[in-house]
Formats: sequence, C-alpha cells, structure tokens
Amino acid sequence: MKNRSNSSTGYDDLDIPPCTETLCSFFPLTVLIPVTTICIILWIVGVTGNIITILIIRRYKDMKTTINFYLSSIAVSHMIILFCLPFDLYRLWRSNPWIFGDFLCRFFYFIGEGCTYSTILHITALSIERYLAICFPLKAKVFITKRRVKVVILFLWAFALLSAGPFFFLTGMEPENFPDPSESSLNCKETRYAKETGLLNILLWVPTIYFFIPMFCLNILYGFIGRTLWKSKDRIRESVASSKEFRNHKHTVRLWGRTLWKNKDWIRGPSVATREKSHRQTVKILAVVVVAFVICWLPFHIGRIIFVNITDMQMLYFSQYFNMAAMLLFYLSASINPILYNLISKKYRAAAYKLLRPVPPGKRAYSVTRDDTGGYTDTSASIQNDYVINN
Repeated sequence: MKNRSNSSTGYDDLDIPPCTETLCSFFPLTVLIPVTTICIILWIVGVTGNIITILIIRRYKDMKTTINFYLSSIAVSHMIILFCLPFDLYRLWRSNPWIFGDFLCRFFYFIGEGCTYSTILHITALSIERYLAICFPLKAKVFITKRRVKVVILFLWAFALLSAGPFFFLTGMEPENFPDPSESSLNCKETRYAKETGLLNILLWVPTIYFFIPMFCLNILYGFIGRTLWKSKDRIRESVASSKEFRNHKHTVRLWGRTLWKNKDWIRGPSVATREKSHRQTVKILAVVVVAFVICWLPFHIGRIIFVNITDMQMLYFSQYFNMAAMLLFYLSASINPILYNLISKKYRAAAYKLLRPVPPGKRAYSVTRDDTGGYTDTSASIQNDYVINN
C-alpha cells in the first residue's frame, strides 16, 4: 500500500546487502528498528483511538448526529488501514518472498486502496454537508437526515470498493527479476500483464487523481463556508452596533446564580447564537482534520509520481526512502484523528472519560446533563458534561 509499489523493481542490478534468513531489505537495521518502533506505536495509538471514537458515537444517543456518522465510518476505514500495517512492516524487513499467499496479496492491495478512497470520499461528503448546512440551512434541514446520511455512507463504501476492484485482479504473487525464478522468489506486486499492457501506470495515477481532485473541491467549499461565516459575523456586529441602548448597557438575567440570557443573545436570538457557535466549532474541527489529512497523504501520492518517473539508480534509492517516510505519514493519518478530537473538543474528552471511567460495583448512576457551550450538537465530539447522582 505504501511501500508496496517499490517491489516491482528486481534486485538483480541493485547494490544492496544479500538476503539472509531473517532480513531481505533495502534498508539497514539502523533504519528498520526505529521505523518499526514508530509503526508499533502508531498501530497501538490508532487502533485504540479509533475504537474509542466508534464506541463513543455508537453508545451515546446524543452523539448519533449526521456528522458523527461520517466520522464513525472514517474511524472504521482507518481501523482497516491500520490492520494492513503489519504486512507493510513485514515487507520492509523481508521484501522477498511473500509468504501469505496469493489471495491475501490481492486482498491486501484491494482493501488498502478501497479504504483510502473511502476516507477521501467521506471527508468530501462531510464537507459538502457542512457547506449546505451553513450556506443553505433551511434546505439542509429538510434534505440532510440521518436516514439519508446512512444511505450515502453505504454508497460511498460501495463506490470506493468498486473503484479499488482493479487492484484485486492486477496484483498477485509474481516472480522477481532473478535469472532463475523459483518459488522462494515470489513476491506480492503488480502482475506481468499489468506492466505489459500499461495498466500499471494507470493503477498508480488514478489514486493520485482521486486525491487531488477532491482536495481541489474542498478548497472551494471551505472558501464558501468561510465567506458565509464571516458575513454572518459582520451582520451580527452591525445589528449590535445599531442599538445604542444595548451597546452602552449590559443586560443580564440571572436565576439562582445561572445566566439565562444576555443582551447580545436577545439581539441575535438564542437559536441563532447557538447555531453560529456550533457551525464555527464544527468547521474548526473539520478544517484541522482536512489539513492533517493533506499533510499526511500528500507525500504518499508524490512518492507514487516519483516512482513512475524513475530513470536511474540514484532516483530509485531516493524513491525507496521517500516512500518509507510517506508510509509513516500515511499510517499517522489513520491514527491522529482521535488525538485531534481530544485536543480540540472538550466534549470529546468528556465523552471519552465517561466511556473509560470505571463504575464502582453495586452503584448505579443517574446522569443529569447540562450543555455549557450553548447546545453544541452537530460536531465530532458532541456530548454534555454530566453530573452523577448515585442511588
């Protein structure tokens, strides 16, 4: 998936250490050991974090929003990607031979590409939904429903896996370019048919196009979203400034120590203030996720472009090390989202704490909830702070 395309070049003309019983790699141990350590950490953090994200969204009713359905599906995609990591790690240590069989070789390519496409499509669909909700709120309220979002998610998965289908048929166990190929030299890579017909270049270019076109669309969408939010902010400021009485005097209503409303909320309307705050927080989270996605995945696609255009041995070696670094960033992208949710959203932290904290035996807790951020609902980490009353 990340290092896999490198295997199409044989060892016969490369000045690399000979294969032993335990090692057959382009890279020395001084590189392999730190990379392996990083991969293990990413796997543990990523699997744990994505499981927590899925459980939070599935367990708590108030977390079952349309946005969170997308984020939960992305977490599933990232989980599957992370389960491909051990195979890539094996290929770093022993690029030859492939010992897991022809079907697993094909499935390794297919499911990795399919989940990659699925993640891209989910982020794009999620951004389109936010664009509609912010720029056309009335229409979005009618057309964007939980039922329809679930159907869209199923369609995205089906389309992604269908798009990755050629990888299942154009990859497999093939002999390396040794003078006398044998069973011990079989490797998992693109088939000879894929190379002879030119389909190999298509296999490498299509995923790259699959990445850059959605990213171009996301830039346009977030530009419209940012402009809409900025205009909304300006309108609110003008509304406040037009009233001298409310501009010069602060009016606050309190009951039993709690602030019920302030003058600025009276002018804006409680629902307007709540909706604006929700939109801004949601866009903030999604923007961070998209930026992390681009930073982590861009080197992977650049590495593919470099590999397709290799012309000499020096460029080949550069491609190997570049793709190894891109592989680490790729798996980082599958691990980092839960960390970002935790850093950005207090509500995600509250949800994770609520999920992971131990419940004392023999005690039953009743929760009374309070939303201290103004009804923040449609976000990746939407949960109220809870106050527990033990029976």
